[in-house]
Amino acid sequence: MKKIILAFSLLALLTTSCGTKKKIAALEAKNKEIQDLLNTATIKLNACLTEKDAIASQIDFLKKNNSDLINNMGNMTTLTAKGAENIEKALETIKEKDLKITRMQDALTKKDSVTLALVTSLKREVGISDPDIEVNVEKGVVFISISDKLLFKSGSYVVSDRAKEILTKVAKVINSKPDFECMVEGHTDNVPFIGNGVLLDNWDLSVKRSTSIVRVLTKDLKVNPAQLIAAGRGEYIPLVDNSNAENRATNRRTRIVILPKIDQFYDMIEKEMKNPTK
Repeated sequence: MKKIILAFSLLALLTTSCGTKKKIAALEAKNKEIQDLLNTATIKLNACLTEKDAIASQIDFLKKNNSDLINNMGNMTTLTAKGAENIEKALETIKEKDLKITRMQDALTKKDSVTLALVTSLKREVGISDPDIEVNVEKGVVFISISDKLLFKSGSYVVSDRAKEILTKVAKVINSKPDFECMVEGHTDNVPFIGNGVLLDNWDLSVKRSTSIVRVLTKDLKVNPAQLIAAGRGEYIPLVDNSNAENRATNRRTRIVILPKIDQFYDMIEKEMKNPTK
């Protein structure tokens, strides 16, 4: 009987032990499943935390950037106002410069018109057909060049009768232009002048011939003395080389330089040029 009871006890123990192992195995499997889920959740949580930090940093950046943009908008408004003001000032400056350029162009046009009219008048009055009388324009100035053989005898500063006929035509033009000045220039060749007690050299001869013509223009032909300038250039501005008699004759001349006095235009140009920053 005892043997039977012992056998049943062992059987029961074995049966209980097998059931416990199955439960333990099931629990271990469940634990592993839960651990895997926990690991997965931990990984996702860490990823979320990292993403959260990145988003937080981005939010901070966006906030700062937004604040900077707001400040810049204020600055841009200020800069835009200043820019508009500067553009307006620049346009005003351009307009002023355009006006000055227009004024200077008008002055030069007026000067050129006066010069052209003067040349036309002189050619008509003086008789440009004479080969010993030349009327031309150089750098806006009118020149009448008269050969000395029409004005003086060799080595003399006494004005000839033929010269007075020519000077009468020149005086007519000068008298019609009271706002002009005329410089009478005497020129000689390079042959040394032999002093005669009154004249010492070619300088003296050229100046004396100039003053002789000025006297004819003022005393005989009633030209206003305030319009005239007497000058002697001697032998130092030859037209051609003094290598032969023909060339020396060309260099012996009296040149009347006619200078229009358009003071208001020249003064304006000078004033504008002295103020380049305006």
